[in-house]
Amino acid sequence: MGKKNSRNTKARIVNAAWKLFYEQGYEDTTVEDIIFESETSKGSFYHYFDGKDALLSSLSMLFDEQYELLMERPDLPENSIDLLQYLNRSLFETIENTVSIDLLSRLFSSQLVTHGERHLLDRSRTYYKLLRRVISEGQRKGEIREDFTVGEVSRAYAMFERGLMYDWCLSGGEYSLPVYAARMMPIFLNGFRKNEKSSS
Repeated sequence: MGKKNSRNTKARIVNAAWKLFYEQGYEDTTVEDIIFESETSKGSFYHYFDGKDALLSSLSMLFDEQYELLMERPDLPENSIDLLQYLNRSLFETIENTVSIDLLSRLFSSQLVTHGERHLLDRSRTYYKLLRRVISEGQRKGEIREDFTVGEVSRAYAMFERGLMYDWCLSGGEYSLPVYAARMMPIFLNGFRKNEKSSS
């Protein structure tokens, strides 16, 4: 029970922080604002985070939460390739509507220069577990090529997804991220379709 409460407290802090970052900007958001918005305490905040900068890496938590919610939907595509495209589109729609480009850019920047844990590459994240599950099921059903391992396909997918986000940041958001990804992701994923003319 205590573990669940602590997870809820941390999640409340993370959700409040990113809501405020989006609404009033990173620079104009204080730790006190986050504590007030999350209805927690200063002690709780500093138990989980050293300061405001430490929250940048917590964006991956929001992405994982989004995937968990999406996977609970009853109307998910049955084909694994279609499911990956659906998950990508849904996540990118969330990012475009709730995460500023400045914040996403800060996240990539912090991950590039950190000497500590790179949260975007953490294989124990819900994100990677979910990808492996979908890809493994896709191979079992004969929808995804088996001359690549589950790990290779999931890493390639994550790399391509990060590349789309990174390019969107570089362009200053001059185009719609989910619309562009809806055109590019199928081209990428078709290379992993079992019946595509791509096996060696």
